[in-house]
Amino acid sequence: MTELHLKDHQVVSRPKWLEDRRRLLAKEKELTRLSDDVSAERRKLPWVRLEKEYVFEGPEGSQTLADLFDGRSQLIVYHFMFGPDWEEGCPSCSMAADHFDSSVVHLQERDVTLIAVSRAPFPKIGAFKKRMGWHFKWVSSYGNAFNHDFRVSFTKEEMAKGKYYNFDTSDFPSEEAPGVSVFYKAETGDIFHTYSSHARGGEPLLGVYFHLDLVPKGRDEAGLPWPMAWVRHHDKYNQS
Repeated sequence: MTELHLKDHQVVSRPKWLEDRRRLLAKEKELTRLSDDVSAERRKLPWVRLEKEYVFEGPEGSQTLADLFDGRSQLIVYHFMFGPDWEEGCPSCSMAADHFDSSVVHLQERDVTLIAVSRAPFPKIGAFKKRMGWHFKWVSSYGNAFNHDFRVSFTKEEMAKGKYYNFDTSDFPSEEAPGVSVFYKAETGDIFHTYSSHARGGEPLLGVYFHLDLVPKGRDEAGLPWPMAWVRHHDKYNQS
């Protein structure tokens, strides 16, 4: 990890610190307003009606995508990286999932259901979920095309061609990738895909990163093989 040295940082009087802090506050407010504008534009995106029916396996047996709304009109799906042949889920996705349980009850009050979906068979998902101590709903898309249709799982042929991830703007070093997709179910029962986000678009789900961005060392990821190389499953930290 990076070592900080006092000689590398200016030490000033409280009035000078307040002057600089107010200058930064103006930029923070500008960023907040821009974020509000982007969120409003996100909500105005056109929708796509889903014509295909997907069946998932979970704790309640087989369920369609419509079932997964659980009586609400809005559904957030976290595409959790956990391939059919993997023995455990992705550590970075697991860090995101560590935040889910505390969010679920609040989202339900706003007509939103939050779930995770992976291609691993459900018995593997259930065992890993138990190990992690999570309670949010997590279902398997093993045997259907959901992950491929929403561009978070890829064939070797797709990967060989390049530019297949994040709306065909980048590559990804795995056949499984992270993402978030949002759906709306109308009173007619029709389901619409309203939004998806990939790559760093999922960072708002990583509350840990918000906290790290506040401290002097920041994320402290310079020099790592990749930005999240330090992340472990929460039961693997401090192991010798």
